[in-house]
Amino acid sequence: MDTTPDEAAQTASRTSTRRPAALLAVLAVLAYAADQLTKAWVTSTMVEGERIPVLPPLLHWHYIRNSGAAFSIGEDVTWVFTIVMSVVAVGIVVFARRVHSPAWAAGLGLVLGGALGNLTDRLFREPSFGMGHVVDFIALPNFAIFNVADSAVVSGVALVCLLTLRGINPDGTRAGGKDGTGSAGGRHVAGSGGAGDGNAPEGGTDDAGASRDGAGG
Repeated sequence: MDTTPDEAAQTASRTSTRRPAALLAVLAVLAYAADQLTKAWVTSTMVEGERIPVLPPLLHWHYIRNSGAAFSIGEDVTWVFTIVMSVVAVGIVVFARRVHSPAWAAGLGLVLGGALGNLTDRLFREPSFGMGHVVDFIALPNFAIFNVADSAVVSGVALVCLLTLRGINPDGTRAGGKDGTGSAGGRHVAGSGGAGDGNAPEGGTDDAGASRDGAGG
């Protein structure tokens, strides 16, 4: 059964939307699963405060529970981080339908998975619902102790910033890119063609007039 051009365009549009959405979902699930599995491993095999060398002096596992953000900022306002992460997660899910760029989908998927990973800690870990302490364990020299969710969020935000700086929009177009230039170029060519068409009949009229004059002479 043949399809009309409109139906083919609609099918292509749905496909271009589904693929980035699927990529976003897959990366979010992977980031979330990696975060929760590593936290489960840490809490079941280490004692809080324990430090294990992995690649000394560059990398250690150092199990702590953090009620605040990086560098223990905002320890007394844990509920604020719970609200912020909830808003971020909901915002990405709502915005996902507008994303047609695979790179944007990858960045937002990482941010979503990381946000949900830490949000799970805030909601369900001690000391209380919405006030839970996040499990951190990755320790680098002279840096905050963090976790897989933090890594996913930072990587996703960095990718989104890079895409923005390069002028790549979430829908896959470029800011001031090919479409705008093409349209302007099309208008210019059309105008030039119109001018040429206007000159051709004028020149033709002159030639015809000259022929008639010659014939008359």
